[in-house]
This record gives sequence, structure tokens and C-alpha cells, in this order.
Amino acid sequence: MSTAGADIWRPYEHEPVLTPAMTGGHRATPPEEMDRLRRYLEAVVHDRRGGPVHTAVAFNAAYFGYEPGGEGYGNGAFDIDAFPSLTLGGETPALPVGALVRIETGSDPLYAEIVYKEGRPPAASDGVDIPAWASGAPADVEGPGERHDMSSPVRRELLVPDLTAFGSALQLPEAKLKRFRARQKWLNKDGHVVVDARYASAHEAALDDSAAFVHHLLTCQRESLLSPLVPVSVVQLAGGAREEWLREALTGLLDAVEEALRTSDALRSWGHYALARTRIGSGLCHDGPLGEADLYALTGSLERVAAPVTRRRHGMRGPRTVHTAIGPWLRDLDGAGPLLTGVEYAVSVCRANLAVADFVRRDTDNGLRTGSGVRITLDDRFESGGVWRSHHPGADEVPAGEFSERRTTDTEEVPEAPLADDALADETIGIRNYLRITDSELCWQAPLRLAHLMEDRLPLNGMVRDRLRRPGTDTLPVRLELGHPGGMLDASEEVQEVTLDLTGETGMLRGIQWPVDFFPGLRIYVQWPRGGTVFRLSTAELEDPVDVDGQLITHRYDPQVLTRDGAPGSGRDGDSSDGLDTRRLVLRAVRRFGRLTPDGHALLDRAALPRGIYATDPAAHQATALEQAVDELLGEHHLYAATGSRGADGEPHYPAREGEAAIPLIGYAPNPVVLPRPGTGGHGPARGTGAEHFVHGFLRRLPADCRPTDVQRAAYREYCRRIGKADGWELPRGYTFVTAHSRRR
Repeated sequence: MSTAGADIWRPYEHEPVLTPAMTGGHRATPPEEMDRLRRYLEAVVHDRRGGPVHTAVAFNAAYFGYEPGGEGYGNGAFDIDAFPSLTLGGETPALPVGALVRIETGSDPLYAEIVYKEGRPPAASDGVDIPAWASGAPADVEGPGERHDMSSPVRRELLVPDLTAFGSALQLPEAKLKRFRARQKWLNKDGHVVVDARYASAHEAALDDSAAFVHHLLTCQRESLLSPLVPVSVVQLAGGAREEWLREALTGLLDAVEEALRTSDALRSWGHYALARTRIGSGLCHDGPLGEADLYALTGSLERVAAPVTRRRHGMRGPRTVHTAIGPWLRDLDGAGPLLTGVEYAVSVCRANLAVADFVRRDTDNGLRTGSGVRITLDDRFESGGVWRSHHPGADEVPAGEFSERRTTDTEEVPEAPLADDALADETIGIRNYLRITDSELCWQAPLRLAHLMEDRLPLNGMVRDRLRRPGTDTLPVRLELGHPGGMLDASEEVQEVTLDLTGETGMLRGIQWPVDFFPGLRIYVQWPRGGTVFRLSTAELEDPVDVDGQLITHRYDPQVLTRDGAPGSGRDGDSSDGLDTRRLVLRAVRRFGRLTPDGHALLDRAALPRGIYATDPAAHQATALEQAVDELLGEHHLYAATGSRGADGEPHYPAREGEAAIPLIGYAPNPVVLPRPGTGGHGPARGTGAEHFVHGFLRRLPADCRPTDVQRAAYREYCRRIGKADGWELPRGYTFVTAHSRRR
């Protein structure tokens, strides 16, 4: 891995590292452009002491021209006096990671980039076992049951500034910074800033990191964003200055940057933060505080805090749930204080969370420590450096959290089950596991069944019904908010007024207007704020679309339900075998009545096939046509042959059991074919994929003895007019302007 040299982009010396294709996200970006961006970002991460570098900070580097080697943003296109102002302990409009700020000191302000932030509830300073109400709580919650109805919620947040981002010219002497930390007037003792962050609305407080940062760029940081002094303007990349074009282009650029960080072999990511692997490794190699022994102790403590005591004198211990905050846990370690100052605190928090995540992924069964019966899951990534939830007993608990979702692999053994022919009535197929259970909300996923589409309904979880049920009340009017990224969604479908039916075993949403491209098997992610009457439903795009028997699928789906409910003759307009030829009747029977495996295969006893097609024994000509159709489908690999066995009780089994009579089976395999995702770049000029590519005009630094020509000065003034700046802008001293051109790769 190289982090220096001619192949690493240098602002104002090489053509811009951000390209028009990247406005469509990483899927629309040619591999060679992603490689170039990735190499540059690796150099940035290593230059910034190994990280962590948030996606927003990485975007700032690529867009505003961060120069590794000490200069940083020293040559950037900023009016530093226009930066948002921060005061330790004060109230300020909420700022995202990546914000460029001015920290007031009473004399010389500190100019910095916010590289990390986390929530700081009042309980965060009381110990590492934080109360349940603080984990995952919205911004307007200040205590258990204390939620304020306010249009502008306020949340206490810890911000970690990087005071070296603007180079040596804007840095204060280290001795003066130490005095600031000692006095705890402008910075706290760790060199951080704790503020009361005011959000414009509850909606703004709920934005994810990327959306919040895009909003910040288009509002607070707009002047810098649209400066003609940046390596390449987003107006050029987007093909115009319309607000929706800029927002779409910025979203795509952030996606490309995040993918470049995530796919780097030299980096590891914790959420939106990337660290150099060498930085992580060096921390594990020493024997002092925050080394391997301490991280091992952390992972072990998550199990011990909820595990039952071996011997008790007064009966059995009841269920126990403990929430452990990573930041306070690290601060509790002897000798760790000096290692948790400045940006090093963010490094330590990310390293600790990665250690726990590795422990959960590798050394537990779906987050469950089988020896102790404790389940460990991530409950809140943001609060107090990350909050992990330990619960006992975990064996009977539905898995929760990002690191406990079960995934079946090709090598995982499929549980044995009878080859029953009544699977058509089975309402339990498909994955139905909780994604998240907190004190403020329930989130889960469920596959969309054909019956749900045809009857405009969706079953819920029984916990929802139990918490909303009232004596004498069988139905409630509720609001449904539907998200379908990358799909077809009418405005009338985004927010719907539907009915919650509380009479069944689980509760049911009725009267749903499903989008036209929803299909049986589509995974639905449901979020329900506890006690509320709003249900948020969403889908998730696949990394790459797939083709399954001629059906294009672009969103995550359940293969079992797709096999069962997507059989020939099934559809939203009806469910009938009328009009199907014999071949399609065979395929329908295998898919509808065969035993399902987790990856969507269906296996049927060949002797049971006629019963799945005809109500009575088929006539001779029907039996002949049926056998011919089976042979054709096997020969064309639409079906495959397998061998099972039949027990003494007459039940068929697969895999075949030793000592039982072998029987022939026929199987269906969905065999999804991965397709290339079409490019969806920005609104700029058309770009070919051949040997040439288009390069927008950009600033280039000149050698000391060179001057730009009048033609180049005029071209720069025209460029400024095109991106919306008034006439009169002149080339900055020491730079020339390279006009737009096509360049052979």
C-alpha cells in the first residue's frame, strides 16, 4: 500500500479527484476513478494520524483540497471569519461532523474541523452502566418519561475538533493550548467542546450523518461550497445550480467517498469513521492502557455484567439487561486519561467498538454467548461513544441489533425437515427477526407475501398489538410513512392514513396502498416508536440488481417467499393455474408444494407431483404429458434431480436418511444472476466509457517563476460566471486555470 508518490492526487497540481460520474454514487463511477479517489483518501487518513476520518471529513478533503504533509486546508477556499462559532458549555445550532468552526477563546480564536461527535446525557458521567432511557433516545428526551414537546429540541453533545486541519499558520502554540485545557474555559480538560446543540426541528435531529452534512453544506457552508477557488465546483459536477441538482450531486459524491473508504484494504470502518489498519494494530501491540489487555477486558465485561451469579441463596435471578457506554468505560481505566485527549479519544472509541464488534461476530452465535446465555448487541452507535446492550437470558430473546442479524451462507447446514405437501398454507416462511429493540422503538423486518399485496394489508408484531390494545377498541386510525429508495413511489403512497386492526394474534395494518413495483418476497423494514400511532415502512436496495427467472429485482428480498409466492400463475391480479401449460404447471407445483430451504430451493417428492397439479389421479395422456414436461425441464436445467428417502411412517426426508428407502426428488433453484447496475450520473455533459473522458476546468498551482496568460485569466472569469459568481473574480496569485477538455486515459 502506497500513501505517497506521483499516483496520489495533489490539489491544484493534478486534475480534480472528484468527477461528474461520482455524482451518481459509487455504482455509477468507473473503477479507475474510484481507485484514484481511494488512494488519495488512504493518504489523507494516514496523514491525519491514522484517523478516524469520517465520510464527511473525507469529502471535505477531496472537495476543498486537503494537502497531506502539513498544509491541510491552508490553501483552501474559505472565509474563516464566517465559520460557525462555538463556546464551551454554550448553546449553538447543531453542527454535523465535518463542520468547519471557530472556537472562541477571548483572544485568538481556534479554527478547527469537527472530526467526531457523540451524545452526552447527564448519566454519561455517572458510570459506564447508563440507564436504558438514554440509549437511542430522541433529542428532546432529558430523562425517563421526560420528553418535551418542542419545535427546536436541544441535545448535549461532545464535539472533537481537529486543531491542526488548517496547517501551521492557524495553529496556536502547544503551550497555549495546554493552558486552555487546564483552565477549562474554552476547551475542556481533554481538548474537546461540550455544547447544547439546538436542532431546527425534530425532523432535523433525526437526519442521518450524510443527510445532515448535505444540509449543512447547502446552508451554513454554502459560500465555501460554491467558491470558484475549490478544485472543482459542485455546480460543474452537477451540470447546473438548481438546488435539487446540487443536493443530488452531493449525496452521490458522499456515497462514492464512503465506498472508497469502506473498500480500502488499508483501512477499517466503524460506521462512517475510517481508521488505518496500521493504527489499529499498533494500539493492540502495547501493554499499557487501552492496549490489547484492556480491550479484551472490555469484551469480557459485556458478558459478565448480565451473566447470572453461579450460586444464589434466595432463588433464581430474573432477566437482566445492562447498557454499557464505551466512552465512560474507557475513561474509567487507570492511566487512560492522557490517551483520551484531542483526536486520540475518537481513535480509542472507534478501536474499542471494532474490538467488541469483532468479538460479537466471531466468538458468539448470533450475538449469544452460549456458555453464559448472554446476548450482546449494539443498541446505540451515537450515544456516549456507543452503547452495547447485554441481556440475560438471551437464548429466548429475539436477536436485536446490527451485529446479531442471522445470515445463511452457502456452507451453513440446512436443518432437516419433512418434504410436506401442505406448505402452501404455511404463513411462517421467510426471515422474521428483530433488527432492533430499544426503550423508545421497535424495529423488525418481514417478507411481503402475495396475500398482503392482494388484500392491502401487513401483519405486525404481537408486541405492538399488546401495547396499543385498549378495552372496547378493536381498530385505530394510524399513519403509515413509506420509503422505497431507488424504486417507484407516488406522492400519495409516501404518507397514508390506514387502519390498525387489533383483533388478530399480531395486529394488522389494513387499507395499505402498495406501490406498483412491490412484489412477493420484498423485505419490509418496520419501525414503530413505542406508544405512537405512526408506522414507518421502508425497503433497502441491493448492492447490485439480480435476475431471477426473468424477474429483475433491485431490492432486498426473501428467497423463500419469492419461490413460493412468485410461482407461475401467482400475481397481484389473481392466483390461478388456469391457462398454464403443462411445463408451467410442473414449475408451479414444485415451487408451491416443495420443501423450502433458506436460500429459496424447493424440493418435492416426484411421486407427489401429480397431486400438486390434478385434483384426482391424472388420465393416461395427462400422466404422459406430465412426465415429458418434467424430463424437458430437467434437461433444460429449470429443475434438477435429487435423492431423498422415505421413512417407515411414509414421510419423505431430505437429505436421505441412512436405512430408509431412497426416493427420487425434483428441485427448483432460483439461481439469481447478478446484473451490472446502470450508471446514474449527474446532470453534466454526456460521458463516454471509451479511451477518453471529460475533465472540467480547474485551478492549478504554478511554479514560482510562471504567470498565467490573459487567455487563462479570461477563461477563469467566465468560469466564475458559469457557477453563479459575479463578474470581477480574478485568478488567485500563483495559480492558472486549466480549461475544460477531453483527455485520453
